[in-house]
Amino acid sequence: MSKDERQVKKITPKTEDFSRWYVEIVQKAELADYTPMKGMMVIRPYGYAIWENIQRLMDQRIKATGHVNAYFPLFIPESFLKKEAEHVAGFTPEVAWVTMGGKEELEERLAVRPTSEAIIGYMYSKWIKSWRDLPILYNQWANIVRWEKVTRPFLRTTEFLWQEGHTCHETAEEAEAETLKVLGFYKEFCETELAIPVLAGRKTLREKFAGAQMTYAIEALMSDGKALQMGTSHNLGQHFSKAFDIKFEDRSQTLQYVWQTSWGTTTRMIGALIMAHGDDSGLRLPPRVAPIQAVIVPISMGNWKESILPKARAVEDNLKKAGVRVSLDAREEFTPGWKFSEHEMRGIPLRIEIGPRDVAAGQAVLVRRDRKTKETAPLDVLTVKVPALLDEIQASLFQEATKFLADNTRAAGTYEEFKDILENKKGFVTSLWCGSESCEDKIKNETMATIRIIPLENEERSGRGACVCCGQEAKILAYFARAY
Repeated sequence: MSKDERQVKKITPKTEDFSRWYVEIVQKAELADYTPMKGMMVIRPYGYAIWENIQRLMDQRIKATGHVNAYFPLFIPESFLKKEAEHVAGFTPEVAWVTMGGKEELEERLAVRPTSEAIIGYMYSKWIKSWRDLPILYNQWANIVRWEKVTRPFLRTTEFLWQEGHTCHETAEEAEAETLKVLGFYKEFCETELAIPVLAGRKTLREKFAGAQMTYAIEALMSDGKALQMGTSHNLGQHFSKAFDIKFEDRSQTLQYVWQTSWGTTTRMIGALIMAHGDDSGLRLPPRVAPIQAVIVPISMGNWKESILPKARAVEDNLKKAGVRVSLDAREEFTPGWKFSEHEMRGIPLRIEIGPRDVAAGQAVLVRRDRKTKETAPLDVLTVKVPALLDEIQASLFQEATKFLADNTRAAGTYEEFKDILENKKGFVTSLWCGSESCEDKIKNETMATIRIIPLENEERSGRGACVCCGQEAKILAYFARAY
């Protein structure tokens, strides 16, 4: 084995050092790289191609539910942020400010967009006059800057990419329905496209978005037992509409404030793909979001350019016509073994090997990245076999992650049992909670666990048990976990 081949295969086992394993995959799979600016990353072409697939598939859902895309400014006047007190208090520690324009000091500081409620609220106040203007269902794809102290590529960076929806409605009921609709398609997106099962529910008031009336979220479990928030949907009520004077004349010709929502998902989803599916050989990408779904590796033996490469090119052409994102790796400077390792590191779902014996037999060897199993298939059925196998891989990754979630979600009736699970078993812990912030704070301070979600379908449990922390009458079933 050559030095280059060893270098591609070498990776820190995730059971040995999960954080280092994660960073090595980000760099070796060429998803992103560090920059001279602390906390900022360059998303490399392969990583960005994953984001483009996520963006495309998410955008389809956003538009299918009646929303349209727009774009709002990167810079927000300080006075706009200050209009909603809770909002500005929540974001002030993370805001980056522009104070100079060229050589001149600005009369008013400009915030570099930490989120867009303020600037969008101002614009909505200009555009909305009547109930006939409602609902407004806007989304934007943009970059965000939040001055984070501790960063990690994709999971938490100073600058990141996201989509943020901002809607206005006539009634509180319509706004709540919108919030839950978005939560539903976020959950469906993660499970269908990313093959990551998620829990959906509401946040506590302590954990809600600054300025929101209520925050709902989807939470996933990473393979190290920590939770990751994958998306949020906020019912803003009338907090921002009153701050920015967003009024409309209702059907009885009375002025009313609109009811608003906002919601978003980010490039954090790429980090989730790594941590939920990756193994000690690198990425394992679900076929639906993989930039390359299948890679063809002709075995370079003998007169392979004349005997094998033409067959490989024919397979590539046929698979492209069948709608498969396929690539032919005909590089001469690397051995087949080196290529196998590289493609495993990059998480390409399916490898198609064609060697001298395969050409003679009119077949190819198909190697699944998820299970590393091999099978042969005739060349003339690959246009049917490969898409079917990609669907199997997608389903298999989801089933595996679903089993991991179930196996690592445990109930705790006492505080000692609760702490033991978090320390020795990890994952989600379900327990009854009295609803008090003092218990919520105590648990967070003593165990570093927070309430990730309160499930919508089984929220109220009044009188059925005792709070895991204080022992008082319990009201709510909550999912706790340590989280990113």
